[in-house]
Amino acid sequence: MPQTVLLAEDDRAIRHALERALTLEGYRVTAVADGVEALAQAHTAPPDVLVLDVMMPGIDGLQVCRVLRAEGDRTPILMLTALVETQDRIAGLDAGADDYVMKPFDVEEVFARLRALLRRTGQNDTGGAPADAPRRAPEQTRERAPGQAAERTLAAAGLRMDPQARRAWRGGRELELTRTEFELLELLVRNAGIVLDHATIYDRIWGYDFGPGSKNLAVYVGYLRRKLDEPGAPPLIHTVRGVGYVLRAD
Repeated sequence: MPQTVLLAEDDRAIRHALERALTLEGYRVTAVADGVEALAQAHTAPPDVLVLDVMMPGIDGLQVCRVLRAEGDRTPILMLTALVETQDRIAGLDAGADDYVMKPFDVEEVFARLRALLRRTGQNDTGGAPADAPRRAPEQTRERAPGQAAERTLAAAGLRMDPQARRAWRGGRELELTRTEFELLELLVRNAGIVLDHATIYDRIWGYDFGPGSKNLAVYVGYLRRKLDEPGAPPLIHTVRGVGYVLRAD
């Protein structure tokens, strides 16, 4: 079955061109011109992935994203934006978007980002571990003896995680994490004490590197720090300048 894409773009030329390109790529596309139609379609026939233009009349892409996330809809969302300021891109991530593409864009980049999002949700999975689970670093991979139960919880630096239930706690406080935040924290917990470089994290969480100018990783690390850190307690995620990040309790 082809993956389904809900495309919301008010620019007719861009909408038609992208709809045609996605169709030729093998997706089944529903294209609409505004946020109202996008929400109606998402409720009527939930797609595998949404592509939303940020700037649309009436209900814009950010509002569509916020409504769906507030309803508990975790469908991957790729934002299209002509806004170049970092703060504008952060606003999209804050609204619950999973990724973004800057206009003007190369359609091959759109394809690549959609493939990465669908891998994370299992839509392109060909077997094995769930596509949305971070791939383990070799140092942390442990074989189980025959008949041994699958791991239930992870623990490091005062954190506890249940990957199957997608729940996490610091001490007795449960953390409210988005999908990407959970995956990033799980990767850090599995590799506690090990410095993970930017390229490794991008590959294991997003499936590709956004490039040297990307702020995506720094944005999500910032989100996690705000949710993890407690007054008077040491920070858990540390920046290793020029390299990456490490989880440890100092």
